[in-house]
Amino acid sequence: MGEIGEILKMKKIAVFGLSKDPAKPSHYVPKYMQEQGYKIIPVNPTAEEILGEKCCKSLSEVQESIDVVNVFRPPNEVLQIVKEAIAKKAKAVWMQEGTADEEAAEEAKKHGLLVVMNRCIMKEHKLR
Repeated sequence: MGEIGEILKMKKIAVFGLSKDPAKPSHYVPKYMQEQGYKIIPVNPTAEEILGEKCCKSLSEVQESIDVVNVFRPPNEVLQIVKEAIAKKAKAVWMQEGTADEEAAEEAKKHGLLVVMNRCIMKEHKLR
């Protein structure tokens, strides 16, 4: 099945960089996943609520367990996000298209997280 298939079985996704702007992939991709039955946890320090869910300013603010951290941020921010994901005991990190950081990926794998880089979770879901 591979890592992508394993990750798509996980149902709680913290979306780091979830946008308020419906025209941006960082809004409509998580919205699609939510419509498919996934629990979306928005992580955006500039918003109170997106997609009907209360926003957290960081992963450390998330009160519940996290399966997947879906990253919509520039590559230079990913290592810090991965460190937060490790601290939260997430199971996987998914770096969206245009987002890849080898160092962050190695750090995540070293701590047992599944990793996908430079792929769109919505496109991969639609392929299954």
